[in-house]
Amino acid sequence: MLDSKKIALITGANKGIGFEIARQLGAQGINVLVGTRDQTRGDEAARRLQSEGIDASAVHLDVTDQVTIDRAASFIDKTYGKLDILVNNAGISLREGRVPPSELDIEVYRKTYETNVFGVFAVTKAMLPLLRRSNGGRIVNLSSPVGSLTLNSDPASFYAQMPPLLAYCSSKTAVNAITVFFANERSRRLPYSSAGGHAAGGVCHLTCRWADRWIFRGRWCSSLVRVWFLRAGTTLVTCAMR
Repeated sequence: MLDSKKIALITGANKGIGFEIARQLGAQGINVLVGTRDQTRGDEAARRLQSEGIDASAVHLDVTDQVTIDRAASFIDKTYGKLDILVNNAGISLREGRVPPSELDIEVYRKTYETNVFGVFAVTKAMLPLLRRSNGGRIVNLSSPVGSLTLNSDPASFYAQMPPLLAYCSSKTAVNAITVFFANERSRRLPYSSAGGHAAGGVCHLTCRWADRWIFRGRWCSSLVRVWFLRAGTTLVTCAMR
């Protein structure tokens, strides 16, 4: 019989948004797994969470390395037998990518996609068998308004006026597509979220507002992880795994 305590894996959770997601989920009694490329930093982050009374442990996971992804999945399988929440948080925006599209080096483009797109796909696929063992598995993919083709095509839009970030912006467009297609494969039914989002076709988009520092608020519901951020440029895309 599987442990009734909920298990959450957050990639890139040793700092920033990922760490705060882990902290807030952990505060709700969820066992959090700190996905991290650097085991030492991950262990340090886990200890910080444990000092707050949170059940946390570090898991070595580089989203660009299939070997570490498979090892993480195997560890979760052997230790917990399931996964209730997967948060694909890990992402990069390279300084070299902040140039006009015509000046963007293809290696910078490729490296951005390796983490932001292929990493999301690889981790999601590896964790699906574990998520399907949960009574209500959920995948949360971090996206952004800069990934919106509608906003970027509108000359009057704030996002259309931003400095060119083809690699990063298009990677978030791809993340949105990944989320929609995985959600469509599994189910078109997702409970309505009162956290400021809307459900459509098995996907819930939760948009943010501006704040001067990281602020995360969240709570576990029986059928949906309600999470929302108060920071510019952060959107959560959530899909149900049924």
